[in-house]
Amino acid sequence: MAIGDGATYAPESRSAPVVGPGDFTFSVAFLDHGHIYGQTNGLIGAGAQLKAAYDPDPARLAAFAETYPGVAAVDSFDQILGDDATQMVASAAVPSERGAIGEQVMRAGKHYFTDKSPFTRIEQLESARRVAAETGRRYFVYYAERLHNEAAWHAGEIIASGAIGDVIQVVTLGPHRLSKASRPAWFFDKAQYGGIITDIGSHQVEQFLTYAGCGDATVNFARVMNVGHPDRPGLEDFGEFSMTGDNGASFYSRVDWYTPGGMPVWGDGRSFVLGTEGSLEVRKYIDLDREVPASLVLSVDSDAVRRIDCQNRVGYPFFGQMVLDCLNGTETAMSQAHIFKAAELSLRAQALAEAS
Repeated sequence: MAIGDGATYAPESRSAPVVGPGDFTFSVAFLDHGHIYGQTNGLIGAGAQLKAAYDPDPARLAAFAETYPGVAAVDSFDQILGDDATQMVASAAVPSERGAIGEQVMRAGKHYFTDKSPFTRIEQLESARRVAAETGRRYFVYYAERLHNEAAWHAGEIIASGAIGDVIQVVTLGPHRLSKASRPAWFFDKAQYGGIITDIGSHQVEQFLTYAGCGDATVNFARVMNVGHPDRPGLEDFGEFSMTGDNGASFYSRVDWYTPGGMPVWGDGRSFVLGTEGSLEVRKYIDLDREVPASLVLSVDSDAVRRIDCQNRVGYPFFGQMVLDCLNGTETAMSQAHIFKAAELSLRAQALAEAS
C-alpha cells in the first residue's frame, strides 16, 4: 500500500469475510482513479468474488488484471451490465461521468459502488435519486477517509456509544498531496472533477453527518481558491466551508492540495469532535514526528484520557456491512439518504463558493 500518494492509497482488508465463495459477485468498470484498488480490496476482504473488469484503456485494464489474477478482462461495459451473475459494479470513472454510469448499472438490476465524488452537478444527483428509487438498487459511495480508515471508523463507534455526549462541533482537516506530474488531464479540468469541495469536501461532509448524527445541514460559508498553481487555471488548490446541522451541531472543514514534500504520508488528515461530555481527535495517517503510518484516536471523557491505537486493530467493517445490505435489503453500512445527502451538501457548498 502506497502511503505517500492518496491516488494509490489502497489498504488491504483486515476484516473477516461475511459471505462464502460465490455468495456475492461483483465486477469493476472504468478504472480512471486508483481508488478502484481500495474499493476492490475492501470487497474481496468481505468475501465478495471479483468476476470481470472493463476499461477502454488496454494498459490500465492489463495492470488491474495483473494485480487481481483470475479476473476476466472483457471488451465492453455491456458485457458486465448483461452478466446475470454480477450483483454489484464498482467503478472509479472520471467524476463527471460517475452519475450516468451509476444509472446504467442500477437500470441493469445491479448495485453500484462508485469512488467519491459521486457527482459533479446537482442535476446528476437528482437523477440518480430517482433511478435508485425506481429500481430499488443501491448507489454506494467510497467515502474512504472514514470507511477505509480504522481510526476514523472507530471514532464513530466511540461517539455512538455516548462516551463524549451529544456532539456540538466537528472540525475536519483534509490536506492532500498534489503529485501534479502524475495526475491525468481530467484532474485539472473543473468541468470533469467538479471543484475541490465537491471532491475532497464530500469526504468531510460525510464524516460530519455521521459524527454529529445529522440528517441535513445548512451551508453557512464556503470559498475556493487557486493560490499557487497559475499554470493550472482549472485547479482549485484550497477550499474551506462551514455548515450547521439540523440538530444544531456546527461544522468547519479545510481541504487543500498543499501537503509538502517532506511529509511521509499523502496528508495529515485530522478530525476534531467536541461533545457535551468529552472530545476526541482523529489522526488518520500519521502522528506527526512520532509514528508513521499511524491510525490514532485521542479521546478524553469524564473517566480518563485515552490514546487509542487503531492500526491493524479495528479493520474495515463497512465493506461487509455493504455486502450484507445488498443481499438483505438493509441499511446497516450507510443509508441511501445519508449517501446522497453528503453528496448534495458538498455540491451546495461548492456552488456557494463559486457564487461568492
